[in-house]
Amino acid sequence: MKLVSFVSQGRPSYGVVKGGGVIDLGSRLGDRRATLRALLAAGALPEAQRVARDAAPDIELEGLELAPVIPDPDKIICVGLNYRAHVEETGRTVTEKPTLFARFAGSQVGHLRPLVKPKVSDEFDYEGELAVVIGNGGRHIPAERALEHVAGYSCYNEGSIRDWQRHTSQFLAGKSFAGTGGFGPWLVTADEIPDPSRLTLETRLNGQVVQHTTTDLMITPVPELIAYISTILPLLPGDVIVSGTCGGVGWRRDPPLFMRPGDVAEVEISGIGVLRNPVVAEAA
Repeated sequence: MKLVSFVSQGRPSYGVVKGGGVIDLGSRLGDRRATLRALLAAGALPEAQRVARDAAPDIELEGLELAPVIPDPDKIICVGLNYRAHVEETGRTVTEKPTLFARFAGSQVGHLRPLVKPKVSDEFDYEGELAVVIGNGGRHIPAERALEHVAGYSCYNEGSIRDWQRHTSQFLAGKSFAGTGGFGPWLVTADEIPDPSRLTLETRLNGQVVQHTTTDLMITPVPELIAYISTILPLLPGDVIVSGTCGGVGWRRDPPLFMRPGDVAEVEISGIGVLRNPVVAEAA
């Protein structure tokens, strides 16, 4: 099942993609489950599946304004340096434990929405990544049970402002500019992706392949990320783990390759789909 968050006639909602349309679950299931995050918190994915099985789409998918898959997560935890090729190109060493940092909801945009190059920087870099969305929350989740806590998976372009990222040893400044992260196009539920280590990820800039990997090459795989993060603080339904990018980022190329206004960035993950975002300049 593919779940999307969207805005229709000024009203935020979410639904199930079916054929060329979307079943508006936000309207059909009422206020108690008015957002995708609320649906997950209510444990109501089976209810959504029942509705999707029998209902016809309410809205055409084409032209619909898609929001980030989870527009209102309690937290977005990002993983740095989780592929050896990326560690090597940055000149760093593999750490014993995963490198973690945060993004914020306001830094995200949905599928087909523009990524915004900040006016204070010309070093707007792409990072294609697998996003993991938590369905069943928990604390101290054992790695062997971790995938039971996953609602599903999506694509993420973790756009990075490299010069600001290098201001200090902390990543946050370069990772949280407004409108710099793409999240979508939809959530593919975990029953359709039983093993997230068997996916292929590719990033393209204006049709040129700039990153290509398979998710079995993660240094810390998804179950261990969930176990580690949930030891630090409880994971809640709708929380997002952005699992790290592979080699090929723009700032380590010769010459560097950054996203510019007019470009189109794509992140494609097998079994999920293509996240596509045009790039625009921040308004003066």
